[in-house]
Amino acid sequence: MTPHEVRTREFTARRPGVDQVEVREFQARVADELAMLNETVRLLTQENDRIRRALRDWQSRHARECRPPQEHHHDSGHW
Repeated sequence: MTPHEVRTREFTARRPGVDQVEVREFQARVADELAMLNETVRLLTQENDRIRRALRDWQSRHARECRPPQEHHHDSGHW
């Protein structure tokens, strides 16, 4: 559901019914909150992607730095 859908949703009028102004004010508040939450999710997704890339880069660098020597002897103390 988008903020626009919340803001523009129409309801059937009934008697005794509800105050249409109150309904519209509530819809506006819900739509604003939904828009804010959508923006928060977007920003957190970007941050999550940035952190994943940084972790992947770190893991790649760390793996290269921690490789065992190509030639190793049983008594050398290396892997």
